[in-house]
Amino acid sequence: MKILVTSASSANGDGYGQLLAFSMDGTAQGVFSNDLRIVDPRGLRVHANQQLLYVNSGDDRILALDARGDIQYDTGHIPGLNAGGGNFGPDGRYYVGLRTERTIAAFPPDLEGIGTPILQRGIVPFPRGFAFAGDGTLFLASGVGPDGRGGNAILQFRFSGALRNSTFAADDTMSPLDLAIAPGGNVLASSEFPFGSPTAATSVREYDARSGALVRVLAPAGDVPFRRPRGLRFGPDGQLYCTAQDGVIAFDYESGRCLGVVVDHPRLNGQAMEFFGD
Repeated sequence: MKILVTSASSANGDGYGQLLAFSMDGTAQGVFSNDLRIVDPRGLRVHANQQLLYVNSGDDRILALDARGDIQYDTGHIPGLNAGGGNFGPDGRYYVGLRTERTIAAFPPDLEGIGTPILQRGIVPFPRGFAFAGDGTLFLASGVGPDGRGGNAILQFRFSGALRNSTFAADDTMSPLDLAIAPGGNVLASSEFPFGSPTAATSVREYDARSGALVRVLAPAGDVPFRRPRGLRFGPDGQLYCTAQDGVIAFDYESGRCLGVVVDHPRLNGQAMEFFGD
């Protein structure tokens, strides 16, 4: 099993612009795939069959890779796609946040076609992470974009795409980035507030799935670096992992205790992460 992290480049974070691999103990293993179609990668998600890894490339395309890093499916270049985060829905389709269109689109697992929008265009000023609950409810982070414009809220939708709650999270000190659903159904959000500030408060925040009330804040100890938190994933060990500016940190989800730095990699600037491989 490997820890895979997309590292942003240029305006998105001055990272490596590659999909990087690390062992479970944090040892760097280099680039997971050298395919030139992987450019400034963003969202990342493993298919339920554990055989394919879906990657949103900054080259306006979506790719599916096998465990060797070879491309199995490719949407081809879709002008203006500008894909952000990615996640699988309960219907088996691959869902992608579209930064320019400010909505979410769905693709079949074989990545045929140009995607089907499931929410109206412009539904939020800038889409960040999103996740599906077990009953199909969709939670979408409305965050601040690289240009400094946007909102700080989590929206709740029915699986049909109908808006259920435009202000789900009852928290005025949150600027959400990625989202994850906890084992008990609560909503987790990585947060940097105010977004982009060198003195921003960074944390992972947990919200009650029914009321949206803040349940608790997960934050590292003072000696653990945690700047620019982004991608959230639960690992095969049940712990919660979060990418950050120069690495990946882990939390014991049950207790909320920070377990420290798992990956220490200067200029990583991770955007999304996954666990993939044998």
